[in-house]
Amino acid sequence: MRTFPPTGPARLPAPRRAAVRPADAPPPGPAWRVTPYFVLGGVFWLVISAAAWRVPMCCDLGTHAAVVERLKADLLNPAHPMADLPGAGSPYYSPYSVVQGLFAQLTELPGRLVVRLFGPVNLLVLITGLGRFTRLFSTRAWAPVFALVFSAVLWGTAVTWWSGFLGLLSMTGTLSYPSTFAIGLTFHIWALTGRLTERSSRTPRWRAAPLEYAALGVLTGVVVLVHPITAIGAVLGTAGLAVARKGAWSRAAAVRWALAGAGALAVTVTWPYCDIFTLVGDTGIDSMHRALYEDLTGRYWLAALLGGPALLLRLRRDRRDPLALMTLLFWLVVLYGWASGHYTYGRLLAVAPVPAQVALAVELARPRPWSTARRALAPLAAAGACLGFVSAQAGAVAPSLGVRGVERPPHWDTYGWAAQHIPPGETVLADDYYVVRSLPGYGPFLVAPVWPDPALAEPERLRRKAAVKRYLSPSTPRHARAAIARRYGVHWLLLTPEEHLPEEAVVVAFSPHSGEVLARVEYGRG
Repeated sequence: MRTFPPTGPARLPAPRRAAVRPADAPPPGPAWRVTPYFVLGGVFWLVISAAAWRVPMCCDLGTHAAVVERLKADLLNPAHPMADLPGAGSPYYSPYSVVQGLFAQLTELPGRLVVRLFGPVNLLVLITGLGRFTRLFSTRAWAPVFALVFSAVLWGTAVTWWSGFLGLLSMTGTLSYPSTFAIGLTFHIWALTGRLTERSSRTPRWRAAPLEYAALGVLTGVVVLVHPITAIGAVLGTAGLAVARKGAWSRAAAVRWALAGAGALAVTVTWPYCDIFTLVGDTGIDSMHRALYEDLTGRYWLAALLGGPALLLRLRRDRRDPLALMTLLFWLVVLYGWASGHYTYGRLLAVAPVPAQVALAVELARPRPWSTARRALAPLAAAGACLGFVSAQAGAVAPSLGVRGVERPPHWDTYGWAAQHIPPGETVLADDYYVVRSLPGYGPFLVAPVWPDPALAEPERLRRKAAVKRYLSPSTPRHARAAIARRYGVHWLLLTPEEHLPEEAVVVAFSPHSGEVLARVEYGRG
């Protein structure tokens, strides 16, 4: 019977070997007890939640806040997240965002605050999921603690700032994004998969928890709707865990996995807000993800250098080690994205190092006596974690620790000074990088959405972007500007000091920090 490699000493007397419990068995004694992971994970949750709260709204948080604003206004038929158009078919309206919208309706809180309040929730899902996943491979109390530390700091010495990545610096800025929730839920999916496949390897007939397999499929379907690219990682990880088990290809196993697949399909097909399958083959955001393939060595060398030997140690004990299989599957898809030009698959780099980080944690948590390899790994892992923190992750908590000279999360200007003058549901014409990513989070619409979205045909979105450029050009005559404004229902302009202010615009407010100007325009209905 194939099981995940045990975590006890390599040589044990026969009576003690018989007493080693399976990875998914409950610990002896009380059903719940205070563990190092509960204490230190709780401290980590408090510190990172506070650090994330101190980061002002930036990057894509405005987009996610706009989604909540539209759902708050109309939960069943929300408008397009960014433009004054119908929102039917937008994948932004996932189960996760609908819960946020319902919460915003009940509390009457603004969308940008609701999104930020969900950051600690996302972190709780992530921490508990990582702990459960690690316990598949080790019953040692410190293994999940090591896994949490390594997943936070053991990446590389170059900064990776992207949503869904588990490095401390990236996490503090993107903790409240749906991608963080999706990865946390993915860890829970993997943990459930590990327990189910272990149980089915002991009871190969159709007696092994059909409802649990259906629940596994439902959870996977939720991840597909919340963050489709993370769902690919969830499925690949599930496959790696299943293939590592004896009986993975039996007839009974096929029935169980068919039930899980049916559960996932049922969730995705019946979701009323969008057809997630319209994203299959969509290459609209591939180009922006090309940056994920830059400086791979600088971003991941610590995880590879220290996690790689841990995976090799596991492979020596079991050629079908699940953590090694998961790593192989993740990197094959990442390489496919690079070779094919579908750079969006580079988002799997967010989870690709995790099996190696967990493998290292499990090896270092094994009881003594240690092998020569583990004795060498321990100080190297400690040094690598310190180096990774100082060189790439310290900026996450730099304000609290007084650390200087490190990269910190972005610090964008806020736009409450402008939004307070704009009535809900009115359209603003703007083209500045920061404005178009932040202002919708306060409630207004834009002429041209920032990102592609199936709810708005891409040629139309590009026409709108071109219209914004024409309007702001100093050479565009007034009658042409009026035609653009009437076509898109524009009543407001938000311009940087460098952009041309039309003579017919009336200044309403300006930012004392950036010099940006909010102006009102009225062209009539002509």
